[in-house]
Amino acid sequence: MNRQSDPFVVHTAAHAAVHSALGAPLPHESAELHVSGEARYTDDIPEVQGTLHAALGLARLAHARIVSLDLRRVCEAPGVVAVLCAADIPGENNCGPVLHDDPVLADGIVQYLGQPVFAVIATSHDLARRAAALAASDDVMRYEPLDPVLSITEARARQHYVLPPLHLARGTPAERIAAAPHRIAGSFEVGGQEQFYLEGQVAYALPQEQDGMLVFSSTQHPSEMQQLVAHLLDWPAHRVACECRRMGGGFGGKESQSALFACVAALAAHKTGRPVKLRADRDDDFMITGKRHDALYEYEAGFDDEGRLLGARVEIALRAGYSADLSGAVATRAVCHVDNAYFLSDVDIVALCCKTNTQSNTAFRGFGGPQGALVMEVMLDGIAKQLNRDPLDVRRVNYYGVGERELTPYGQRVEDNVLAPLTDELLASSRYRERRAALAGWNRTSPVLKRGIAITPVKFGISFNVPHLNQAGALVHVYRDGSVLVNHGGTEMGQGLNTKVAQVVAGTFGLPLARVRVSATDTAKVANTSATAASTGSDLNGKAAEAAALTIRARLAGLAAAQYGCATEAVVFEDGTVQANGASVPFGEFVERAYLQRVQLWSDGFYATPKVHWDARTLTGHPFYYFAYGAAVSEVVVDTLTGEWKLVRADLLHDAGQSINPAIDIGQVEGAFIQGMGWLTTEELWWNRDGRLMTHAPSTYKIPAISDTPAAFTTRLFRNDNAEPTVFHSKAVGEPPLLLPFSVFLAIRDAVGAAVPEARVAAPLRAPATPEAILDAIEALRVEAPAVTPEPVAAGPAGGHAATPPVPAATRHEQAD
Repeated sequence: MNRQSDPFVVHTAAHAAVHSALGAPLPHESAELHVSGEARYTDDIPEVQGTLHAALGLARLAHARIVSLDLRRVCEAPGVVAVLCAADIPGENNCGPVLHDDPVLADGIVQYLGQPVFAVIATSHDLARRAAALAASDDVMRYEPLDPVLSITEARARQHYVLPPLHLARGTPAERIAAAPHRIAGSFEVGGQEQFYLEGQVAYALPQEQDGMLVFSSTQHPSEMQQLVAHLLDWPAHRVACECRRMGGGFGGKESQSALFACVAALAAHKTGRPVKLRADRDDDFMITGKRHDALYEYEAGFDDEGRLLGARVEIALRAGYSADLSGAVATRAVCHVDNAYFLSDVDIVALCCKTNTQSNTAFRGFGGPQGALVMEVMLDGIAKQLNRDPLDVRRVNYYGVGERELTPYGQRVEDNVLAPLTDELLASSRYRERRAALAGWNRTSPVLKRGIAITPVKFGISFNVPHLNQAGALVHVYRDGSVLVNHGGTEMGQGLNTKVAQVVAGTFGLPLARVRVSATDTAKVANTSATAASTGSDLNGKAAEAAALTIRARLAGLAAAQYGCATEAVVFEDGTVQANGASVPFGEFVERAYLQRVQLWSDGFYATPKVHWDARTLTGHPFYYFAYGAAVSEVVVDTLTGEWKLVRADLLHDAGQSINPAIDIGQVEGAFIQGMGWLTTEELWWNRDGRLMTHAPSTYKIPAISDTPAAFTTRLFRNDNAEPTVFHSKAVGEPPLLLPFSVFLAIRDAVGAAVPEARVAAPLRAPATPEAILDAIEALRVEAPAVTPEPVAAGPAGGHAATPPVPAATRHEQAD
């Protein structure tokens, strides 16, 4: 893929030394370590002498009662030191983050195929794995099979739910739909998605003196790991410390589900008195852990001649799996994102968390928001087809506006709306109208290859929808030489959080980034932290670190004001110096003076997001501090004979506020776009009739590769300072852009529709839009379409196919002027 010169040129050390780190497109603080292999992950920590290794014995039925568990053969296997089951847990056998319905080790009942039943502790990873594999033997585990529920449809029919249904209603949607000039109704399904972090689930537990436990965990939520391990061992929390330097990816899969691995490692270390590491092999990781919730939708709407929604009803049935995990919060966020960018005057939304005998689904980038917003985009696309209008026009007539048209169904006003100007800017830069007209003409002369184009917007709420989670703490230490160490409660999973927090602190002190270092996340340093999730990492931890740095800066400014005879407000920290009343002193030299004057050079900082409140009973309130916006135009070509397709061009425009680091933010937008595209097109999860996940390895589960990235890929940041006083007036950029590839799915749907132009309905394309799904949709359209005599087709230059319109070869990354 050709790339033009990147306008966000990486700063040299000299350049960085004289420019503020805050707002600069600096490289990721661990980038060199990543590419050199020096970055240390949990499995890379040098093993203490005597370290043992754990592996899990997994259930081989989806739902059963354990009749007998005879572990003698396992205990006698080579290298085995101990075998542990539920009876060996001294405290609570639970790793559920909300409800206590998720056993660490199955106790009496097996609830999904792959559920851990026992743990083997052996002298090596391989020997532990070999012994754990004996779980497949009938003489080790005998079952009494029970009736499993394996699909959303079956769970919904039986009303098997892990939580009560959620219901949000406004106005009189049934009456408005009935009285509308036009109506649409339908169903839709979207699959789940495996997080596929490159570093799998891993934990390393080391017994400490005075009955303590240190747990190194690849986790997005060290404080939760600390609490659950303490509950498992029946200890107070101060006896457990959890540390995480970095993760090789998380995407939500390590928010709650890292707990099982941390708990088993800690239990084994406690029982044996020796360090124990538990690293799940990829197949076991797939089989044990939950994924993004797949969903089935039923919807109907009434609309006018322009496509303006008058009333809508949506039911979202999510596959929760066998336990609640985070499904309640996921469903709540899905309900709050059904509106996406559109004002819904009269609406009825129901969300069901269906209980199935499959892995317990969990957090995934977007956290229910993508599942909520997708159905609205599908519905509007169908309305446009029914009215024979450009889907963009139908979308724009439904955009949030002013006055009453800025009130969401859950009662929060959309006060920072930039949807219209952002869309206008993307339309101009992408030439959407011109290209759409050209594609229509091209499709008329191409019998097999069909092109499609779509534009979709994003409005994504930022904050945890559980208000008390919107808090963070940090510690900042300034050493006598003027170097700075920061510790905060967020976790680094490759998204650049530590880089951004370091930039915030460096900017506060007027220092180059090289003078600030961020240490590993550690519950012994910053306590009671929230998960690094919901795109809040930089917002929360950046503000906490800024608060600590500002406290120290105020102390230094007071000393400078006293020494140089000026007001504290007149003291300036920039370019690595402290400037006061005409004097300029190197920061390190002035810090040494402050130390000699006994000025405190460290401070804690705390931040709690304001304005956020939520009534879980009525599903109303102010669940989001602000909204992030974006839009994308995608163009695809589909082979209607094979179902194969390719994304040939994508134009992305995303609102990151005043970016703390444009280079990192653009990387996040691009990564989210490709990851979301994988969810909607290639990443298909499949369980067989026994409840066994058959797509449990890279050989059977297809994530996007570099070849799936379009040759023409333009990613730009929309200039728009956050109206709320976030750090640098920036906006979150982790999750919102995952909704941008809705445009890819709908472009494929557009191309499928072009294959049967006489059809009067939108293509019944399911997600993921695999080749099989594409061919099924084409066949369904042909059945639906009225019989017509095909017109003669002009032959193109290549096997009868018309020539492909030229596509810009270069990928451009730029920030909009």
